[in-house]
Amino acid sequence: MKKLTLAAVVIAQALALSAFAEDTKRTEVKAEAAAANKAGTIAKGDADAKAAKASDTATTKPRADVKTETAAANKAGTIEKGDAAADAKPAATAKVSKEEKEAARAKRKAETAKAVKAGEIAKGEGAPK
Repeated sequence: MKKLTLAAVVIAQALALSAFAEDTKRTEVKAEAAAANKAGTIAKGDADAKAAKASDTATTKPRADVKTETAAANKAGTIEKGDAAADAKPAATAKVSKEEKEAARAKRKAETAKAVKAGEIAKGEGAPK
């Protein structure tokens, strides 16, 4: 019984090894890979690099003309900067004198002291008791 099992295992291994054998040689595979790499059919990374380059350089204007148009648009203020829209500019803030700043600070300090005394503001990191 053991001899039969052993013979079956040996035959199975022989068949398995022959199933994985390749007909192409290492030099042929290397030549195919080199040709595909040279032709650009092997993708690099997540996207094809040659396709991205072709779309980036698909302009018909010379660089000097583009730079001139961009400078003119920037001077005219038609190019948005940042996330805010060009027409949504912040309102001008009024200048506050030194005395007004000190009065506002004194008022905030008094309100804070009153809240601490009343127990509305917890001291330290723990919850109020």
